[in-house]
Amino acid sequence: MIRTELREHVFKMLFQVEFNEAEEMPEHLKLYFESLERATDEDKIYIQNKYEAVVLRLSEIDTLLNENTKGWKTKRMNKVDLAILRLAVYEMRWDDDIPLGVAINEAVELAKRFGGDESPAFVNGVLSRLIPAEKDSTQD
Repeated sequence: MIRTELREHVFKMLFQVEFNEAEEMPEHLKLYFESLERATDEDKIYIQNKYEAVVLRLSEIDTLLNENTKGWKTKRMNKVDLAILRLAVYEMRWDDDIPLGVAINEAVELAKRFGGDESPAFVNGVLSRLIPAEKDSTQD
């Protein structure tokens, strides 16, 4: 699978976090993997590792989101948008393999595909506020 597809699967797993207890998630991950016909063992490892890495930082990610949005705390956000934002913030802040622009662009594409009409603009707007100053100046 290409990274865009892998990212989509990570997003889908993160979306489930909002509706399941933490102790249930390993079973959901197992069932999800059983439904992936084209996924190699390497793909499944990538999905699981990235999913777990994001989940480990959920508190930090949600704090960043809450500090950088006005009137849209994580508790009020659309759950699709929230899952997309959590993945994107993780990639922007802690995944050195993903360039900043790619993380933002991929998040907007996920929002177009899975979110509502306003989701792409909302996701882009929130993520633009989270661009670290030192990275922002190198993107020109």
